[in-house]
Amino acid sequence: MTQVEVDVCIVGAGPVGLYGAYYTGQRGLSVAVVDSLSEVGGQVTAMYPEKQIYDVAGFPAITGRDLVRGLVAQASQMEPTYLLGQEAQQLERLDDGRMLVRTTRTELTCRALVVTGGIGTFTPRPLPAGEEFLGRGLEYFVPSSQEYVGRDVVIVGGGDSALDWALMLEPLAASVTLVHRRDQFRGHEGSVAKVRDSSVRLLLTAQVTALEGGSVLERAHVSVRGEEQPRVLPCDKVVAALGFTANLGPMREWGLELRDNRHLVVDTAMRTNLPGVFAAGDITDYDGKVRLISVGFGEVATAVNNAAVHIDPTAHVFPGHTSNEPHEVPVPA
Repeated sequence: MTQVEVDVCIVGAGPVGLYGAYYTGQRGLSVAVVDSLSEVGGQVTAMYPEKQIYDVAGFPAITGRDLVRGLVAQASQMEPTYLLGQEAQQLERLDDGRMLVRTTRTELTCRALVVTGGIGTFTPRPLPAGEEFLGRGLEYFVPSSQEYVGRDVVIVGGGDSALDWALMLEPLAASVTLVHRRDQFRGHEGSVAKVRDSSVRLLLTAQVTALEGGSVLERAHVSVRGEEQPRVLPCDKVVAALGFTANLGPMREWGLELRDNRHLVVDTAMRTNLPGVFAAGDITDYDGKVRLISVGFGEVATAVNNAAVHIDPTAHVFPGHTSNEPHEVPVPA
């Protein structure tokens, strides 16, 4: 087991965790970031790296990929330690008040812990038909739109991810068909209207019942309610946007107070019920909670500043304005 010792451990390398890494360094504290995924960026990197995000302050629109790239560049000034592809499994309190976080490969000692794990570990809901084509035409995420240029694409689902991917791929693919088992969508009304006005073909009250092909995917069978025979669509790619299941995993055993068995209860200082353990972002819950990236940025700054006081009771919660300090601004690669 590798041994790591830092002032603050952040569990979760999504946008909120990355901003927390920067802010921890801004307080003059060393930081390590743990994430079960092999890349930073959390859900943004895994699910919609090329989707435009419109509610981040200072950007009329920014792709998930560019947002993560900028956050990594910002955090890099503080030289965080990244422990990626490692699940935070055990939390122990040491005699001197520090905490020991055991991951799959590392024993990490810290003086404060900030959980920014979004919705926890997430797993895509499988497509009931055609799992044998996973990686050979069937996908659950769209990490790069270039793989879909000139292809016949079937997207399965009726939520925001399905709608967003349909709109993103429509100008690139040879054809895009959206298959949804209901006649109403669960996504934003604005996105629904854009899809209906686009060239995306809609098959509603329908479901994919089989996938066919040789070494790669070639056809999708779609059963539509009221039709006796399934439709057979030429298809190079199927994107199953059926949602995902979230799991807090071993964190459930840490003694944290949970709400709805999936969110961590925090106070106005982002403190959990465990001393020295804070949380920020979508994983938290309190009265009036709004789950937006922009809200998470403010929450993690609050969490880190209060963690600094937990580490050193003589410190001030308010760190002062960074505009009064000299900075060398990194340029994202």
